[in-house]
Amino acid sequence: MFQFSAAVSNPHRIHYDRRWAIETEGYPDIVVQGHMQAALLARAVTDWAGPRGRLVRFAMQNRGAAFADEALRFEGVVSAVSEAEGETVVELDLVAMKEDGTVLGPGTATVTIRDRGAHEGVDKWG
Repeated sequence: MFQFSAAVSNPHRIHYDRRWAIETEGYPDIVVQGHMQAALLARAVTDWAGPRGRLVRFAMQNRGAAFADEALRFEGVVSAVSEAEGETVVELDLVAMKEDGTVLGPGTATVTIRDRGAHEGVDKWG
């Protein structure tokens, strides 16, 4: 958490100092940055797309806080598939959530996949 805070130049101690987050700011634990939640969701998309996939557009709205040691879940639904310039273009509706289903942020992504051919295997997430 500290290294991510340093990488994005966010010095707010709630993101890496447990004692500060709890005792000074009143949170139950270290707060996971919204940027980190978005990065993890984007990673789930690129993992799904595989080595022939390319993330060309990504957006996420941060709507909830996650805390250290909470399990997070990332889901997506394919909303559209088309062909453009020899690549399969996949539009996704996404959501980052806590394990209990609490939504942390909805999102969207566009992925291009080369050489997959005729939309094969891109009509579902996972």
